[in-house]
Amino acid sequence: MTIKVVLADDQALLRSAFRVLVDSEPDMTVVGEASDGAEAVRLARSESADVVLMDIRMPGTDGLAATRAISADPELGGVRVVILTTFEVDEYVVESLRAGAAGFLGKGSEPEELLTAIRVAAAGEALLSPAATKGLIAKFLAQGDSSPDGEKIHTERLQALTSREREVLVQVAGGQSNDEIAVRLDVSPLTVKTHVNRAMAKLGARDRAGLVVIAYESGLVRPRLD
Repeated sequence: MTIKVVLADDQALLRSAFRVLVDSEPDMTVVGEASDGAEAVRLARSESADVVLMDIRMPGTDGLAATRAISADPELGGVRVVILTTFEVDEYVVESLRAGAAGFLGKGSEPEELLTAIRVAAAGEALLSPAATKGLIAKFLAQGDSSPDGEKIHTERLQALTSREREVLVQVAGGQSNDEIAVRLDVSPLTVKTHVNRAMAKLGARDRAGLVVIAYESGLVRPRLD
């Protein structure tokens, strides 16, 4: 299966560089380029994209608004958004995760990291950069502007989880893969995947990144600020 990618960035030169990189891989191809968020949403729909590499700052409709539009559209439920940003620690990045992005990546990342990001996102996994998984995402979520009502809703939904699903959710929030969680909990990766899918269904999360946000905003997992 070939992963269909849309590139959304207002810098044509950067899009061209990304296109060359993506198209050089046998398992992925660029199906469209957008210079603003509105165009990215249109291309995601018309080209049945799997992944959108989305610049967060663009004229007109920015990456944040575009991510919200994609996440809110049931017809685009299979589209995963990876935010590309100059600064990995950015309040807009966290807003993008809340809006439904699968994760983010710094524009200065190595080519292999970008390709891995596309594959991870296409597989439905949460893509959080190494810096984020070490606590930066947690820090910004903790300092964000989530409402008490939103936290209450998340907390109430957590009550529907089994003890094992909660345990798995904590591991997911820590950036652990299914294989890593399986080792820690002494179960099979398939069992972990089942628990993750059930947690997403019960919590109304679009993907693993959504689970991470809910875990922190509900208070199930506390941020490490070191």
